[in-house]
Amino acid sequence: MRLRSGVFASSCLLVEALGVALFLRGFFPVPVRSLPRREARGDPPAEPAPPSPGMVSNWTKIPPPLFRKVVIVLIDALRDDFVFGSKGKQFMPYTTQVVEKGTSFSFIAEAKPPTVTMPRIKALMTGSIPGFIDVIVNLNSPALLDDNLIWQAKSAGKRIIFYGDDTWVKLFPKHFVEYDGTTSFFVSDFKEVDDNVTRHLDRVLKREDWDILILHYLGLDHIGHVSGPNSPLVGPKLREMDNILKKIHISLLSKEEASLPNLLVVCGDHGMSETGSHGGSSEGEVHTPLLFISSAFEKRSGPLTQPERVQQTDLASTLAVGLGLPISRNSVGNLIMPVLGGKTMREQLRFLHLNGFQLSRLLQENTPAYEKDPGYEHFKIAEKSHGNWIKLYLEGNNSEILLNLGKKVLKQYLEALKTLSSSLSKQVAQYDMYSMTVGTVIIMEVLLLLLLSVPKALSSRAEFEVPLSPPLFSLLFYLMCLMLCAVHVIVCTSAESLCYFCSMSWLTAVGVMMLISALMCGILSAIAKIFENSRVRLKNPVVSSSSWSEVDVLILAGTIGHVLSLGASSFIEEEHQTWYFLINTLCLVLCQELCRNNFLQKECDPPHSTTVKQNFGDIGEAPECTNIDIPAAGSSKLDKATSSAEFIKGSDKWISLASPWIILICCRLLRSLNQTGVQWAHRPDFGHWLTRK
Repeated sequence: MRLRSGVFASSCLLVEALGVALFLRGFFPVPVRSLPRREARGDPPAEPAPPSPGMVSNWTKIPPPLFRKVVIVLIDALRDDFVFGSKGKQFMPYTTQVVEKGTSFSFIAEAKPPTVTMPRIKALMTGSIPGFIDVIVNLNSPALLDDNLIWQAKSAGKRIIFYGDDTWVKLFPKHFVEYDGTTSFFVSDFKEVDDNVTRHLDRVLKREDWDILILHYLGLDHIGHVSGPNSPLVGPKLREMDNILKKIHISLLSKEEASLPNLLVVCGDHGMSETGSHGGSSEGEVHTPLLFISSAFEKRSGPLTQPERVQQTDLASTLAVGLGLPISRNSVGNLIMPVLGGKTMREQLRFLHLNGFQLSRLLQENTPAYEKDPGYEHFKIAEKSHGNWIKLYLEGNNSEILLNLGKKVLKQYLEALKTLSSSLSKQVAQYDMYSMTVGTVIIMEVLLLLLLSVPKALSSRAEFEVPLSPPLFSLLFYLMCLMLCAVHVIVCTSAESLCYFCSMSWLTAVGVMMLISALMCGILSAIAKIFENSRVRLKNPVVSSSSWSEVDVLILAGTIGHVLSLGASSFIEEEHQTWYFLINTLCLVLCQELCRNNFLQKECDPPHSTTVKQNFGDIGEAPECTNIDIPAAGSSKLDKATSSAEFIKGSDKWISLASPWIILICCRLLRSLNQTGVQWAHRPDFGHWLTRK
């Protein structure tokens, strides 16, 4: 089948787009989802029924709230060592005192990548794990339609006030009774972006017409982006945040009522790396402090221990229970039990049952074989034991048996919740490997076919034979189709999780298998043709000159190698190092090629010397020689012209030879202007020198 190069390239582009789309559909799996939020509010489950007939628990509603007012202070890019490390002791003395000796619980919350603001706010308020696709919409955040803590609070009549990053206003439009958003794009602004939040504090803390106050400070994140975590500006900013926390805490304590205490939550959406950036999965980026401060907790005593590790998604379910709200249906988080540990055994078991029921229902709606999941089995066992405990409790049994059984049920619930949360989290991060593999095979086949056709397709008017027609009627094509269809049936019938490619119709799947088989047969036919042509060239030395030089091969191999290196996570921050190596190698090869062409080839070129000998032989065999007299003036002019031409030709040689070395020197100077990446960003460069000056 003969095609023009433009038509062939367009066809390859369409097939390549199909492969890329299939790969991306497998790489960005659909997150676990429950019902839409308009259907999320319903009657909560009752306590597990006791085994005795006729005995029914009378607790069928959501437990009452544990806190009257909740203040959430989110400090953007707050790393855990900024609070629990040496910087916390030096610049945040009040917070350190509350953590070590006050009525508080402190944790290290682990944020899942991508560690950027909008996905982290989603995780904090919904309890779900956003995917990497959320990085794309991070700059223009649409309204959050999933079930979340803010929506549940508003539906329950809670009055919410917000000041800070306007991402919240975009995610939760018309949810706040009062708000003032600040933009996060002026990263050189370290002061006004936080002053615009703090200026409302004195007025709001005196008022009683709110239930939830959310403050999102951006100054620390801006300092990290510009100067890094070791900047001298970090200390004063932490001291400023410490004074704000002190003001809020003292105000909440002074306005507490006897019925319900208030709660202050201090957290970070993400941390920052050693260069001040975020978005990846380094320890500094994923570990953030999480503080719960309330008079409802007992004062800490004894030696200070390392804070316990929790998941960032655990905050949504814990705050929902603390405010007397339903847990978000899409939440994969567990209750942070130390915060709720001051309640009675029945209340604690009720909280855990609500959390386990929500997680098991989410598992049922997203996993076909949910009954075989270990977390679901553990939850059913704990629920049965909980029913036995309810029976003893309703019978008025106050013996040691009731207490021990309650502790046992508590432990069973915690184990079941941990397993359920892990299963759901893995499902969110589980890639559709089959769809990714099929997409990758299509992409690689098209790329290989393009590479084999490059020598003929460089011209826009080129026409060449596409080796597809004969293979479509060959035995190999049909055998490959049958083999791929058999593999498709085996994979789709044995897959435990959902697969996008398996959910397609059989007609579409067979069409994709035929496309893969046709491309593979075309590639094999093109390779066979290349080998056949190479044999002809070997028999005819005149035609054996190759159109591919060493430089062409190096450029092609370097480009392919660099593309393959992008598949390694280690090159996410250091991919420029590959370009540095390839540029240096290319310059050295060009220098060697120029030296060989300009200096070595004319001295040792056998065909050239043979031609010269033949010319001299012909001159010697000439029967007559005619002497031509050239005037002296003309001879001098000719000598001058010849010498100037030779000088220009010689200077061109040296200029071309010096060009690669000049490029190498310029590249090295450019690298010294500003160090990039993670490994070498701390090295001195002109950028650091200019900043210091």
